[in-house]
Parts: sequence; structure tokens; C-alpha cells
Amino acid sequence: MTTFLLVLDLLGTFVFALSGASAGVKSRLDLFGVLVLSFVAGNFGGITRDIMIGAVPPAAISDWRYLGVSLLAGVATFLWFTRIDRVQSAVLLFDAGGLALFAVSGASKALAFGLNPIAAALLGMLTGIGGGMVRDVLVAEIPTVLRADLYAVAALAGAAVVVAGNLLHLPSGAAAIAGAALCFGLRLTAIRRGWQLPVASPSEKDDQR
Repeated sequence: MTTFLLVLDLLGTFVFALSGASAGVKSRLDLFGVLVLSFVAGNFGGITRDIMIGAVPPAAISDWRYLGVSLLAGVATFLWFTRIDRVQSAVLLFDAGGLALFAVSGASKALAFGLNPIAAALLGMLTGIGGGMVRDVLVAEIPTVLRADLYAVAALAGAAVVVAGNLLHLPSGAAAIAGAALCFGLRLTAIRRGWQLPVASPSEKDDQR
């Protein structure tokens, strides 16, 4: 179980670090800025999760592999970003992949630390959306989770599959794969078809004030 969680965490870190570095290149940051964004996007959600479940010091700080994976993704993106033709599509793809991996790894780790199913699902969602939120704030954008099509909902759905698999005593690997696939599929389908939750809009009276 420990090896399984580590693999999920490192994969999620790498993919989210790619999304952070891509956003940094798109915003024309220098190498240091790109590496900062790659580390923050890849690790902030996991750090928040570890602190909340009492797994301290957080793995992203105590294990050099998290920093190494983040820097590798940042440097690779900085050097070869010109090969990516459609910047926005690449960022969204990496972001969806990181969201799926972190949602299931967050829920799995929360369950391993004895949290109840509801808390585990919520922590899985938080792990998925945390890094992306800070990434967007650092490049002066409204966080994707607050405006995107089924972002947090997709993460929660993926985490819920992991929790349901645990309650039904299904193999953890199969539940994680199913949860990640559901989250990734929901996110990409929502992007392509424009699925979204109701959006707040001011009334005419508010406009006149």
C-alpha cells in the first residue's frame, strides 16, 4: 500500500508540475519562476493533505523525490515547450491528469490514515484542487476550480469511487484506476461539451447600483 500511494503521488506531482510549468512559460516567466510554479502546482495539494491528516513532515518536504520530479518537469517544459503547438490544450490536459491522480491518491492516503469515508473523499478533492488553485493565483488568474467546467466535482467523483471501493473491499489498485478514469473523463468531457454548474450572475437591480 505504501508503494502504491507513493507511485500515485509521484505521478500526480509530475503531471501537475507539468501544468504549473506550462502556465509559467505561457505567462513568460523566467526559469526560476517556471520552477517555482512547477513545484507549487505539483506539491501544494499534497502538502495540505498531509498536514491535515497528521502525516508530518509532509512527504513533499521530507522526500527528495517530490522535489526532483517537480524540477524535472519544470526544466523539461522550459526547454522543450516550443514543441507543444496548442498551449492551452496542453495545460488543460496536464491539469486534468494531475487532478485525477491526486484525487485518488489523496483519498487513498486519507483512508490509510483511518479517516472516515466522507472526510477521505473531501481530502481527495482538496488534494486535487490545491496545487492548481495556488498556481493560478501566482499567475494572476481566477483559480480554475472557481470557474471551470466540473473541476472540483470531477475530483470529488474520482475520490468517491476510491472510497466506495474501500467500503466494498475491492482491490485498491482497481478502485484507484476507476476513480482516476472517471475524474479524467468527466473533466475532459466537461471541457469539450461545456458542462458546468450554474454560474452566478448579478440581477438587473444590482447592475443599476
